[in-house]
Amino acid sequence: MKMASSPSPFFFLLLLLALFPSSLSEIRFSEIRNDDRFIVPFDQFGFTHKGRLELNVSKISLSNSNLDLSKVGFFLCTFDSWLHVLQQLEDGEIVCALQSDLIKSVYTFNSLNKKDSFNILYNETDADQYNLVFANCHPQQLKVSMDVKSAMYNLDGKSGVRDYLSAGKTILPRVYFLFSLVYFALAALWISVLYKKRLTAFRIHYFMLAVVILKALNLLCEAEDKSYIKRTGSAHGWDILFYIFSFLKGISLFTLIVLIGTGWSFLKPFLQDKEKKVLIIVIPLQVIANIAQVVIDESRPFGHDWVTWKQVFLLVDVVCCCAVLFPIVWSIKNLREAARTDGKAAVNLMKLTLFRHYYVVVICYIYFTRVVVYALETITSYRYSWTSVVAAELATLAFYLFTGYKFKPEAHNPYFVIDDEEEEAAAEALKLEDEFEL
Repeated sequence: MKMASSPSPFFFLLLLLALFPSSLSEIRFSEIRNDDRFIVPFDQFGFTHKGRLELNVSKISLSNSNLDLSKVGFFLCTFDSWLHVLQQLEDGEIVCALQSDLIKSVYTFNSLNKKDSFNILYNETDADQYNLVFANCHPQQLKVSMDVKSAMYNLDGKSGVRDYLSAGKTILPRVYFLFSLVYFALAALWISVLYKKRLTAFRIHYFMLAVVILKALNLLCEAEDKSYIKRTGSAHGWDILFYIFSFLKGISLFTLIVLIGTGWSFLKPFLQDKEKKVLIIVIPLQVIANIAQVVIDESRPFGHDWVTWKQVFLLVDVVCCCAVLFPIVWSIKNLREAARTDGKAAVNLMKLTLFRHYYVVVICYIYFTRVVVYALETITSYRYSWTSVVAAELATLAFYLFTGYKFKPEAHNPYFVIDDEEEEAAAEALKLEDEFEL
């Protein structure tokens, strides 16, 4: 059956929505122009037993109004329900998703009665995570243009106050705020350490302080962003600050990992050409990743290019994560060579152990935040979707603590004390590296 094969693109869109669930569903305004897609997903939201959907659609224009418009309209469905709808279409039980008894029809265009707009308030009493979807079961014959304003929210059980954050995400403002306080406390502690050890502090240690402060500001802005969305459905400009600090935090963190991996400042006062090339690659890629993230967050899955930008973001993120490992591997290689020289083996072996540990921790951090957290988002019920955020933030906090503790300035730390013997050892290591490259 021809219609049976049509929904397959939406299957993959919903699959992406399941893997990368939307964290919020503020009031949204979307413009659809000459769209002939069979399915257009708009947003995802976790409803409680007091869920509401406000849908305001205006400037409706249909390329052919003589078709059966009961097969054109909006509906809500869960991911599991859509899988069964696909099976119904494959089996020929229905020819349009709107005919299924597994979806919840919100509005069909046969009710327009020649109007070009409509408003509807839909009450959802079955608690679950739903996708708001537009269906056009005449994709080859009908193109649709319209302006869509949607708002999904839950009502508080006692006060009846609107909560525009999805169920399971409603405590995120407090979570982000508490973590921001932790990082501000860490920044204050690091300032104290730098003051006490100012004679043995290197430039990398002050850069660490900047990274911690940017992380704290990023979390604070995200807390305010979510708080305003929770109460009003709009970020009121806090999303711009969040994107700015997220951009700075991302670039600074990856740069810090590269600089530590090269031993810059505390092992050697300069970067080699190949290490500079890593930074030249990582920083522009982080710019692209942040642009992609903004497009993904602002366009949501109804955009034509949403999937493309999601793929770009994932690809760039993987490339960045792999690139930052190279300097650590090079340092391990150089220290292994230097450890074979007479008289310097003990010190170099201690440094080698430190960099090996750091290499393992960086890999674990990347794996956990990129793979385990996404898996946790997928398998966890929408009611507990906040747990993936907490897990990611705890892993990041642990990584920051490990980095600060292992690379803190210490007067008697053999990793950072560069005396005459250390300088000779560094020169010998560089000589060995040059010979190896030749």
